[in-house]
Amino acid sequence: MVRVQPSQLSALDRWIARQENALTRPEAIRQLMDFALSGNESDRPASKVMAEKAAGLAAQAIEKATDKSQPAEEQKTRKRKLIRGPTEFRDIRRDQPRRKG
Repeated sequence: MVRVQPSQLSALDRWIARQENALTRPEAIRQLMDFALSGNESDRPASKVMAEKAAGLAAQAIEKATDKSQPAEEQKTRKRKLIRGPTEFRDIRRDQPRRKG
């Protein structure tokens, strides 16, 4: 048994509400403890809403920097390349599946 202060309990409830899957308080506490004790940020529960927001912000930034004198198809190709990232970094990205070869 663990005693939790009311302010901590309300913060826990807010965190639970932001999660993609409905969690009970004990499940949420276990998940947070696993994350804190693992020391590995890639295990952090991903929020679909936050990922979509980040993708939207990245798209806006890329569109601002796009050369508008290029044809639309060329702009799309360049945008995809920027989002995918340099080949040197693709192998170390934890948010992407490993590619063979």
